[in-house]
Order: sequence, then C-alpha cells, then structure tokens
Amino acid sequence: MSKDRRARILVIDDANLVRLYYREALENAGFEVDEALNGLEGLEKLLLHPADLVIADINMPRMDGLSFLKILRDHEPALGSIPCVVVSTEADPQDFAAARTAGANFYLIKPVEPGLLVACATMFCGLSP
Repeated sequence: MSKDRRARILVIDDANLVRLYYREALENAGFEVDEALNGLEGLEKLLLHPADLVIADINMPRMDGLSFLKILRDHEPALGSIPCVVVSTEADPQDFAAARTAGANFYLIKPVEPGLLVACATMFCGLSP
C-alpha cells in the first residue's frame, strides 16, 4: 500500500447502526471506509474498487457472509487474497470453523470494542500501531 493513500476497508453488514459504528471507529483511526448491505453488494463493490480489508457479518439477506467468502476465495482470483475478518454474534466453535473453511482470516464476536476493531484493521492492513 502506498503511503500516499489511506487503507481502504469494506464493511459488509445489513445493520445500519453496526456499519455506522464501524465506520466511525475506523475513520477516526484514519482508514477510508466503504459499506455494503450484503455479500452480493460487497462483491460488486470490490470488483469496482478493491479494498485492503473486508469486515463482514455472517447473517445477511441476499448473500450471507460465508457465501460471500467462498465466492471471493474460489471465483475471484484478483480479489481472493484480500484479508477478511468475520464479525458475528455467532460464537460456537462450529461457527469459527465454518468461517475459516469459507476463507476468513480472523473472527470477532459482536459487540466488538472500537479499539479491538481498529487494532485488527491495522494489523491486517500491514500498518504500524
């Protein structure tokens, strides 16, 4: 990533308040943030403007987060290496395993503290804390 631009994060979640919460925390930390309401919209946005990191919910209409990850990893080679963090209320071991199998790099359980979200984004974007 060039020092001339900010790291770009795509937040995919169907809940307006969650997207707003993530946007505020990440923009306050210097990230550029884009939003999508579901996995399908997320794929469309990534195809038009790739991101440095994706933060995605699991349970969403039209295309859930696991389907989004599988398509991103298996069918979009140009985008398949973008780090993806799943953030969900699902907290069972099988949920973690399913996300990992689908292609998630990391898994956070909602609600996520802003500092943890920013630290995770900083790490996956390869920035210094």
